[in-house]
Amino acid sequence: MDNTFLREAMEHIEELTDSAREPHVVEIAGKTYCDKSMSRYDREEFAEPLTATSLNSLIDYISGKSEELRESMIIHVESPTKVRLLSGLTNERNREELFRVGTNPNGFDFDHYYDQEAFVINMQTAFKQSDETELILSVAGNVENKTVANYGDDGVSQKATITKGIAGKEDVIVPNPVTLRPYRTFLEVEQPESKFIFRIREGSNGEPLFKLVEADGGLWKYEAVDAIKKYLTENLPEELLKVITIIG
Repeated sequence: MDNTFLREAMEHIEELTDSAREPHVVEIAGKTYCDKSMSRYDREEFAEPLTATSLNSLIDYISGKSEELRESMIIHVESPTKVRLLSGLTNERNREELFRVGTNPNGFDFDHYYDQEAFVINMQTAFKQSDETELILSVAGNVENKTVANYGDDGVSQKATITKGIAGKEDVIVPNPVTLRPYRTFLEVEQPESKFIFRIREGSNGEPLFKLVEADGGLWKYEAVDAIKKYLTENLPEELLKVITIIG
């Protein structure tokens, strides 16, 4: 093959390659499109957010590092377990996230059956103790094995056989609904109370199984968000609240 022809062919391929690398901008129906993904080199740099697990840590940061705040700031209470500190809009219509708080205070799995030991332990550790938790514990901790066949269940209430010390056994009405305060939001605020349905059934080996079903339609989430907003408003320095908007 002629060297001149080969050189010209290679140069043509290089030209095609260079053309393929270049972005091509077209306008369709009044909109501008580009076939390449391009990144700006002069994009404003943002800090990586600090993370913590308590509301007090957020308050400490805002109070102790007020010079790091922008002219306008937002505290966004996204959920009962997540709060973010964001800047107001920058010149390029972006927001900088400076601080993020998250918590997972309750490992209780609602609408899930627990065996007797696991249920009793969770009732003592995942809920604020009250007369109603004590009542549930007295039933769950003393239900007889292999007595589910004797439970009364009309779809609303149940009757169970429990041991009653050395005196023997007795039938009791399973309490329903029950009002409890599970640990479901930040520990600095009052845990919202909710109604729950308490259910018992028999396991494969005749052992009693227990579960709690949420019965408030998620109303507690709104109460928790309001409690977080109130706590932050009451505990942040008054002069900083002039530049911070709390939403949720």
